[in-house]
Parts: sequence; structure tokens; C-alpha cells
Amino acid sequence: MTSWTFFKDEWIEGNPPIMGPMDHAPWLGSTVFDGARYFEGVSPDLDRHCQRIVNSAKTFALDPMYQAEEIIELSKDGIARFDKDAALYIRPMYWAQTGFVDVDPESTTFCLTVHDMAMPDVSTGASITCSQFRRPSVESAPTDAKASCHYPNSARVLREAHAKGFNNAIMLDPLGNVAELATANIFYVKDGEVHTPVPNGTFLNGITRQRVIKLLTSAGIKVHERTLSYGDFLKADEIFSTNNYGKVMPITKIDDQDLQPGPVYTKARELYWEFAHAG
Repeated sequence: MTSWTFFKDEWIEGNPPIMGPMDHAPWLGSTVFDGARYFEGVSPDLDRHCQRIVNSAKTFALDPMYQAEEIIELSKDGIARFDKDAALYIRPMYWAQTGFVDVDPESTTFCLTVHDMAMPDVSTGASITCSQFRRPSVESAPTDAKASCHYPNSARVLREAHAKGFNNAIMLDPLGNVAELATANIFYVKDGEVHTPVPNGTFLNGITRQRVIKLLTSAGIKVHERTLSYGDFLKADEIFSTNNYGKVMPITKIDDQDLQPGPVYTKARELYWEFAHAG
């Protein structure tokens, strides 16, 4: 993997040492990050991803020294270090160096890493099941930030799913309603209409999720954001997911039921690619 990291006013190739064992972030978990994509010569919604990392930092009481516009320009500088046909992941991060449990805002540190990461293959689709592990509410975790501390929970969901022979798993919220997949927002289609969990503070309202909802709605396809059960997904005609890694991806199996990538999923992916290349 080729990577470049902007840290302390310079670009460094490879995997530079940027944290020590006494820093707050590896010890007490103050890291927030975001992820944008560059592929096929475009980087859709880069501005929104850069704004979200600033918002996440503020949620953690960090003091972001770079604002969204500056992170956009740094991202473009990083992208320029790769071939134009590269597929890249753009990852700005903020964390605290000092503090005991709570952070010291004055110790806030920033880096931006750009590295190559191929877009996933959509030809086979993904299989999913339901996890025993749940998403927390905002009262019990900082769910309003894209934070590293959430990902050990997602990791154990993936381990559980893989052990059962599935690629991913639906996570429920504390009340037993569907929240999201371990690594993506989720949608299902029934009778030509789209249904997706309403943001309720238990999962991140993804930037790609918001974009796809807007694109489908503008195309005349009804999208319902509402409280959903796992049983609703078992009755679906189509299921698909959205996230930054693969953008719009098909789900081709849920438990023992096989599905085909359907016309609404296909339309959602086509609309997103049109949007991405329009600017």
C-alpha cells in the first residue's frame, strides 16, 4: 500500500510514527477521523467529509486547527501525489496528546493520510445476517461523531458474521430496531419503494446515505426513513448498502434467502455515479 501523510506541516511517505505510548489517543481513545474517496478522477462530497471531521473533533472537545476548506486543499495536494487513475482513501484525523480521561484541547493534533485502496467488486454482492451485538445510544457513547472508539464494536460484529459464513451483519439499536450494518448504512426495497432506518442517534447518518436518498427522491422514487425491524428486511425485494468505501453496494443474501441486485439498487448506483462525475 502506498500512502502519504501530512503531519506537522510536511508530507511523509509510508507509515510515520505520530503517537507515543503516553499520548491520550492510544491510551484513552480521543481519535476521530473521516474517510473520503477519490476514484475515476473524482472525489464526491469531499467538502462534506472535511466538514464532518471538524464537527467530530468538536464533539470530542478537541480544538481543530484546520477547518474544512483547508483540509480540502490538503486532500487535493495528497491526491496529486498519486496517478490520476488511482483509487484512494482520504483520511483526516484529530486526537489529543494530553489529558487524563478528558482531553486537553490545547494538545489537539492533526494528520491527513491519503493511501491507495481499490474500489470493491460489486459482481458478487454481500451476504448478511443479524448480530447479537447492538449499537449504543447517544446517552452511552459519542455516536454523533465518527470516532475510532466505535469500531471495536463493529469489529466483533464482523467476526461473529464471518464465523457464521456471512460478510456482514445488521446491528440493532438498544430498543431492538434496525440501526445499520457493521460498516455501512442499509436500505431495502419493497414494491418499488425504498425503506431505511430513521436516524435516531444510534448510528452515523452517512454522507453517502444522505446523498443517495436525495438522488432517489429527485428521481421520483419514494424513500421512507422510519423505524424498521429485522423482519422487515426478511420480506424485502432488494437490499443494498451505502458507505464511503464502496459507495452503493448490493446485498445478495440475508440469512438463508438469496436476493438479486434489483432495479432500484441499480438505479441508485447509476445515479450516484452520475452525480460523482457531474462536478
